[in-house]
Amino acid sequence: MRYIRVPEHGGPECMVVAESEIPAVGHGEVLIKVAAAGVNRPDIVQRAGFYPPPAGASPVLGLEVAGEVTAVGSGVERWKVGDRVCALTNGGGYAEYALAPQGQCLPIPEGLTDIEAAALPETFFTVWSNLMHRAQLQPGEVLLVHGGSSGIGTTAIQIAANLGVRVFVTAGSAPKCTVCKQLGAEQAINYQQQDFVEAVLSATDRKGADVILDMVGGDYVDRNIQCAARDGRIVNIAFLAGAKVEINMLPVMLKRLTLTGSTLRPQPPEVKAKIARDLEQQVWPMIAAGKIRPHVTATYPLQSVADAHRKMESGENIGKLVLVN
Repeated sequence: MRYIRVPEHGGPECMVVAESEIPAVGHGEVLIKVAAAGVNRPDIVQRAGFYPPPAGASPVLGLEVAGEVTAVGSGVERWKVGDRVCALTNGGGYAEYALAPQGQCLPIPEGLTDIEAAALPETFFTVWSNLMHRAQLQPGEVLLVHGGSSGIGTTAIQIAANLGVRVFVTAGSAPKCTVCKQLGAEQAINYQQQDFVEAVLSATDRKGADVILDMVGGDYVDRNIQCAARDGRIVNIAFLAGAKVEINMLPVMLKRLTLTGSTLRPQPPEVKAKIARDLEQQVWPMIAAGKIRPHVTATYPLQSVADAHRKMESGENIGKLVLVN
Protein backbone atom coordinates (compact mmCIF):
# COMPACT_ATOMS: atom_id res chain seq x y z
CA MET A 1 0.00 0.00 0.00
CA ARG A 2 0.97 3.64 -0.36
CA TYR A 3 1.32 5.79 2.73
CA ILE A 4 2.82 9.14 3.71
CA ARG A 5 6.23 8.89 5.35
CA VAL A 6 8.04 11.59 7.34
CA PRO A 7 11.76 10.71 7.05
CA GLU A 8 12.77 13.81 9.01
CA HIS A 9 10.68 16.31 10.91
CA GLY A 10 10.20 19.67 9.26
CA GLY A 11 7.89 21.62 6.97
CA PRO A 12 5.24 20.26 4.61
CA GLU A 13 7.88 19.35 2.03
CA CYS A 14 9.35 16.70 4.34
CA MET A 15 6.44 14.32 3.68
CA VAL A 16 6.91 11.74 0.93
CA VAL A 17 4.83 8.96 -0.61
CA ALA A 18 6.22 5.54 0.29
CA GLU A 19 5.14 1.91 0.11
CA SER A 20 4.79 -0.75 2.79
CA GLU A 21 2.93 -3.94 3.53
CA ILE A 22 -0.73 -3.63 4.49
CA PRO A 23 -0.82 -3.70 8.31
CA ALA A 24 -1.87 -6.97 9.95
CA VAL A 25 -5.11 -6.74 11.90
CA GLY A 26 -4.79 -7.47 15.62
CA HIS A 27 -7.15 -8.46 18.42
CA GLY A 28 -10.06 -6.03 18.71
CA GLU A 29 -9.06 -4.16 15.56
CA VAL A 30 -10.55 -3.63 12.12
CA LEU A 31 -8.66 -2.97 8.90
CA ILE A 32 -10.15 -0.20 6.78
CA LYS A 33 -9.54 0.42 3.09
CA VAL A 34 -9.22 4.18 3.36
CA ALA A 35 -11.34 6.18 0.93
CA ALA A 36 -10.66 9.48 2.68
CA ALA A 37 -8.68 10.78 5.67
CA GLY A 38 -9.12 14.00 7.59
CA VAL A 39 -6.28 16.49 8.09
CA ASN A 40 -5.95 17.93 11.59
CA ARG A 41 -3.74 20.33 13.50
CA PRO A 42 -2.14 17.52 15.55
CA ASP A 43 -0.86 16.05 12.26
CA ILE A 44 1.02 19.27 11.58
CA VAL A 45 2.48 19.37 15.08
CA GLN A 46 3.57 15.72 14.82
CA ARG A 47 5.11 16.32 11.39
CA ALA A 48 7.13 19.18 12.88
CA GLY A 49 8.42 16.91 15.66
CA PHE A 50 6.53 18.31 18.65
CA TYR A 51 3.77 15.72 19.13
CA PRO A 52 5.20 12.19 19.21
CA PRO A 53 2.67 9.36 18.97
CA PRO A 54 1.88 7.46 22.19
CA ALA A 55 3.61 4.15 22.83
CA GLY A 56 2.28 1.45 20.54
CA ALA A 57 0.58 3.85 18.13
CA SER A 58 1.39 4.02 14.43
CA PRO A 59 4.05 6.64 13.63
CA VAL A 60 2.21 7.40 10.36
CA LEU A 61 0.24 10.65 10.37
CA GLY A 62 -3.57 10.66 10.26
CA LEU A 63 -6.08 10.38 13.09
CA GLU A 64 -9.38 9.88 11.25
CA VAL A 65 -10.50 7.90 8.22
CA ALA A 66 -13.55 6.68 6.38
CA GLY A 67 -13.89 3.68 4.11
CA GLU A 68 -14.74 -0.01 3.96
CA VAL A 69 -13.82 -2.72 6.46
CA THR A 70 -11.67 -5.35 4.70
CA ALA A 71 -10.64 -7.50 7.69
CA VAL A 72 -11.55 -7.92 11.36
CA GLY A 73 -9.42 -9.21 14.19
CA SER A 74 -10.30 -11.70 16.90
CA GLY A 75 -12.77 -10.38 19.45
CA VAL A 76 -14.47 -8.01 17.02
CA GLU A 77 -18.22 -8.50 17.31
CA ARG A 78 -20.03 -5.59 15.71
CA TRP A 79 -18.13 -5.01 12.47
CA LYS A 80 -17.80 -7.27 9.46
CA VAL A 81 -16.06 -7.16 6.09
CA GLY A 82 -17.88 -4.78 3.76
CA ASP A 83 -19.17 -2.39 6.44
CA ARG A 84 -18.78 1.34 5.68
CA VAL A 85 -17.30 3.05 8.71
CA CYS A 86 -15.53 6.16 9.86
CA ALA A 87 -13.00 5.81 12.64
CA LEU A 88 -10.80 7.64 15.08
CA THR A 89 -7.44 5.95 14.56
CA ASN A 90 -4.40 5.91 16.82
CA GLY A 91 -2.36 7.02 13.79
CA GLY A 92 -1.87 5.65 10.31
CA GLY A 93 -4.68 7.45 8.50
CA TYR A 94 -2.51 8.92 5.73
CA ALA A 95 -2.46 5.62 3.87
CA GLU A 96 -4.47 3.33 1.62
CA TYR A 97 -5.23 0.99 4.55
CA ALA A 98 -5.44 1.80 8.26
CA LEU A 99 -6.16 -0.02 11.51
CA ALA A 100 -8.62 1.19 14.14
CA PRO A 101 -9.82 -0.24 17.46
CA GLN A 102 -13.35 -1.57 17.09
CA GLY A 103 -14.72 0.80 19.76
CA GLN A 104 -13.45 3.83 17.88
CA CYS A 105 -15.37 2.98 14.70
CA LEU A 106 -18.79 4.37 13.85
CA PRO A 107 -21.18 3.69 11.00
CA ILE A 108 -21.11 6.33 8.29
CA PRO A 109 -24.28 8.36 8.87
CA GLU A 110 -26.98 7.95 6.25
CA GLY A 111 -26.62 10.43 3.42
CA LEU A 112 -22.93 11.23 3.96
CA THR A 113 -20.14 10.59 1.48
CA ASP A 114 -16.85 9.00 2.50
CA ILE A 115 -15.22 12.43 2.25
CA GLU A 116 -17.73 13.98 4.62
CA ALA A 117 -17.52 11.01 6.99
CA ALA A 118 -13.72 11.30 7.16
CA ALA A 119 -14.20 14.81 8.53
CA LEU A 120 -16.19 13.57 11.53
CA PRO A 121 -14.19 11.53 14.06
CA GLU A 122 -11.33 13.72 15.30
CA THR A 123 -13.33 16.92 15.64
CA PHE A 124 -16.57 15.35 16.85
CA PHE A 125 -14.78 13.21 19.47
CA THR A 126 -12.82 16.29 20.63
CA VAL A 127 -15.80 18.64 20.78
CA TRP A 128 -18.11 16.17 22.49
CA SER A 129 -15.60 15.05 25.12
CA ASN A 130 -14.62 18.60 26.02
CA LEU A 131 -17.99 20.36 25.88
CA MET A 132 -20.20 17.60 27.24
CA HIS A 133 -17.94 15.42 29.40
CA ARG A 134 -15.54 18.02 30.79
CA ALA A 135 -17.51 21.28 30.69
CA GLN A 136 -20.97 19.75 31.24
CA LEU A 137 -22.51 22.21 28.78
CA GLN A 138 -26.27 22.61 29.31
CA PRO A 139 -29.14 23.83 27.10
CA GLY A 140 -29.73 27.56 27.49
CA GLU A 141 -26.14 28.30 28.45
CA VAL A 142 -23.79 30.62 26.57
CA LEU A 143 -20.85 29.02 24.76
CA LEU A 144 -17.91 31.00 23.36
CA VAL A 145 -15.81 29.16 20.76
CA HIS A 146 -12.51 30.60 19.61
CA GLY A 147 -11.49 29.64 16.08
CA GLY A 148 -15.11 29.33 15.05
CA SER A 149 -14.31 28.68 11.39
CA SER A 150 -11.90 25.79 12.07
CA GLY A 151 -12.90 22.14 11.91
CA ILE A 152 -13.34 22.13 15.69
CA GLY A 153 -15.22 25.42 15.58
CA THR A 154 -17.69 24.51 12.84
CA THR A 155 -18.39 21.24 14.65
CA ALA A 156 -18.87 22.90 18.05
CA ILE A 157 -21.25 25.48 16.60
CA GLN A 158 -23.53 22.87 15.06
CA ILE A 159 -23.59 20.46 18.00
CA ALA A 160 -24.17 23.16 20.59
CA ALA A 161 -26.79 25.06 18.59
CA ASN A 162 -28.74 21.84 18.04
CA LEU A 163 -28.67 21.23 21.80
CA GLY A 164 -30.27 24.59 22.54
CA VAL A 165 -27.10 26.47 23.49
CA ARG A 166 -26.46 30.14 22.65
CA VAL A 167 -23.26 30.05 20.58
CA PHE A 168 -20.80 32.93 20.21
CA VAL A 169 -17.60 32.55 18.19
CA THR A 170 -14.50 34.46 17.23
CA ALA A 171 -13.10 34.37 13.70
CA GLY A 172 -10.60 36.41 11.72
CA SER A 173 -12.51 37.66 8.67
CA ALA A 174 -15.96 38.66 7.48
CA PRO A 175 -16.38 35.56 5.26
CA LYS A 176 -15.45 33.29 8.17
CA CYS A 177 -17.92 35.09 10.44
CA THR A 178 -20.65 34.69 7.81
CA VAL A 179 -20.15 30.92 7.62
CA CYS A 180 -20.20 30.62 11.41
CA LYS A 181 -23.54 32.39 11.59
CA GLN A 182 -24.93 30.23 8.79
CA LEU A 183 -23.98 27.16 10.82
CA GLY A 184 -25.87 28.38 13.87
CA ALA A 185 -23.75 30.90 15.79
CA GLU A 186 -25.83 33.66 17.36
CA GLN A 187 -22.97 36.09 17.05
CA ALA A 188 -19.65 35.86 15.19
CA ILE A 189 -17.04 38.29 16.46
CA ASN A 190 -14.30 39.41 14.07
CA TYR A 191 -11.35 39.56 16.46
CA GLN A 192 -9.46 41.75 13.99
CA GLN A 193 -12.06 44.50 14.50
CA GLN A 194 -13.77 43.83 17.85
CA ASP A 195 -12.82 43.06 21.44
CA PHE A 196 -14.45 39.70 22.07
CA VAL A 197 -14.57 40.30 25.83
CA GLU A 198 -16.74 43.39 25.49
CA ALA A 199 -18.80 41.84 22.70
CA VAL A 200 -19.72 38.80 24.80
CA LEU A 201 -20.41 40.82 27.92
CA SER A 202 -22.58 43.29 26.01
CA ALA A 203 -24.62 40.53 24.36
CA THR A 204 -25.24 38.72 27.65
CA ASP A 205 -26.20 41.67 29.89
CA ARG A 206 -22.69 41.53 31.42
CA LYS A 207 -23.22 37.93 32.54
CA GLY A 208 -20.55 36.41 30.26
CA ALA A 209 -20.01 32.97 28.79
CA ASP A 210 -20.82 29.84 30.78
CA VAL A 211 -18.39 27.72 28.75
CA ILE A 212 -15.40 28.80 26.66
CA LEU A 213 -13.67 26.44 24.23
CA ASP A 214 -10.22 27.82 23.44
CA MET A 215 -7.48 26.63 21.11
CA VAL A 216 -5.55 29.92 21.09
CA GLY A 217 -4.08 30.33 24.57
CA GLY A 218 -1.59 33.16 25.03
CA ASP A 219 -3.29 36.42 26.00
CA TYR A 220 -6.69 34.81 25.39
CA VAL A 221 -6.34 32.97 28.71
CA ASP A 222 -6.69 36.15 30.78
CA ARG A 223 -9.34 37.56 28.45
CA ASN A 224 -11.35 34.36 28.77
CA ILE A 225 -11.35 34.81 32.54
CA GLN A 226 -12.61 38.37 32.07
CA CYS A 227 -15.62 37.36 29.98
CA ALA A 228 -16.49 34.12 31.78
CA ALA A 229 -19.72 33.96 33.75
CA ARG A 230 -19.89 32.93 37.40
CA ASP A 231 -19.32 29.19 37.71
CA GLY A 232 -17.97 29.29 34.14
CA ARG A 233 -15.85 26.50 32.66
CA ILE A 234 -12.91 27.36 30.42
CA VAL A 235 -11.56 24.43 28.37
CA ASN A 236 -8.24 24.66 26.51
CA ILE A 237 -7.56 22.15 23.76
CA ALA A 238 -4.55 23.85 22.13
CA PHE A 239 -2.22 26.83 22.59
CA LEU A 240 -1.52 28.30 19.17
CA ALA A 241 -0.45 31.60 20.78
CA GLY A 242 1.55 30.01 23.61
CA ALA A 243 0.97 27.75 26.62
CA LYS A 244 2.86 29.72 29.27
CA VAL A 245 0.96 32.72 30.60
CA GLU A 246 0.63 34.74 33.78
CA ILE A 247 -2.90 35.14 35.15
CA ASN A 248 -4.61 36.80 38.09
CA MET A 249 -6.23 34.04 40.14
CA LEU A 250 -8.47 36.40 42.12
CA PRO A 251 -11.28 36.56 39.51
CA VAL A 252 -11.00 32.78 39.13
CA MET A 253 -11.79 32.48 42.82
CA LEU A 254 -14.46 35.18 42.91
CA LYS A 255 -16.29 33.78 39.89
CA ARG A 256 -15.76 30.16 40.97
CA LEU A 257 -14.30 29.33 37.57
CA THR A 258 -13.04 25.96 36.38
CA LEU A 259 -9.92 26.03 34.20
CA THR A 260 -9.38 22.71 32.46
CA GLY A 261 -8.20 21.14 29.24
CA SER A 262 -7.46 17.86 27.55
CA THR A 263 -5.81 16.05 24.68
CA LEU A 264 -7.64 13.23 22.95
CA ARG A 265 -4.95 10.97 21.52
CA PRO A 266 -3.33 9.67 24.77
CA GLN A 267 -6.67 8.75 26.36
CA PRO A 268 -7.35 5.02 26.87
CA PRO A 269 -9.47 3.11 24.34
CA GLU A 270 -12.37 2.63 26.75
CA VAL A 271 -12.71 6.41 27.12
CA LYS A 272 -12.72 6.90 23.34
CA ALA A 273 -15.23 4.07 22.97
CA LYS A 274 -17.55 5.82 25.45
CA ILE A 275 -17.32 9.02 23.40
CA ALA A 276 -18.14 7.02 20.26
CA ARG A 277 -21.24 5.52 21.89
CA ASP A 278 -22.44 8.96 23.01
CA LEU A 279 -21.94 10.39 19.54
CA GLU A 280 -23.82 7.55 17.87
CA GLN A 281 -26.74 7.86 20.26
CA GLN A 282 -27.03 11.64 20.46
CA VAL A 283 -25.33 13.26 17.46
CA TRP A 284 -25.50 10.72 14.62
CA PRO A 285 -29.34 11.06 14.46
CA MET A 286 -28.92 14.82 13.99
CA ILE A 287 -26.50 14.19 11.11
CA ALA A 288 -28.87 11.67 9.50
CA ALA A 289 -31.69 14.22 9.83
CA GLY A 290 -29.61 16.87 8.05
CA LYS A 291 -29.37 19.14 11.10
CA ILE A 292 -25.57 18.78 11.28
CA ARG A 293 -23.15 18.30 8.42
CA PRO A 294 -19.34 18.38 8.42
CA HIS A 295 -18.08 21.48 6.62
CA VAL A 296 -15.41 20.29 4.16
CA THR A 297 -13.65 23.18 2.46
CA ALA A 298 -11.21 21.29 0.19
CA THR A 299 -9.97 17.83 -0.78
CA TYR A 300 -6.51 16.72 -1.90
CA PRO A 301 -5.17 13.48 -3.39
CA LEU A 302 -2.91 11.62 -0.98
CA GLN A 303 0.23 12.58 -2.89
CA SER A 304 -0.66 16.29 -2.47
CA VAL A 305 -0.65 16.12 1.32
CA ALA A 306 1.94 18.91 1.52
CA ASP A 307 -0.54 21.29 -0.12
CA ALA A 308 -3.17 20.35 2.44
CA HIS A 309 -0.78 21.07 5.31
CA ARG A 310 0.22 24.40 3.78
CA LYS A 311 -3.45 25.32 3.49
CA MET A 312 -4.11 24.53 7.15
CA GLU A 313 -0.99 26.37 8.29
CA SER A 314 -2.09 29.45 6.33
CA GLY A 315 -5.22 29.72 8.45
CA GLU A 316 -7.31 30.36 5.35
CA ASN A 317 -9.46 27.23 5.45
CA ILE A 318 -13.01 27.28 6.73
CA GLY A 319 -13.90 23.86 8.14
CA LYS A 320 -12.14 20.63 7.27
CA LEU A 321 -9.47 19.53 4.79
CA VAL A 322 -9.60 15.92 3.57
CA LEU A 323 -7.18 13.60 1.72
CA VAL A 324 -8.67 11.17 -0.81
CA ASN A 325 -7.36 7.89 -2.22
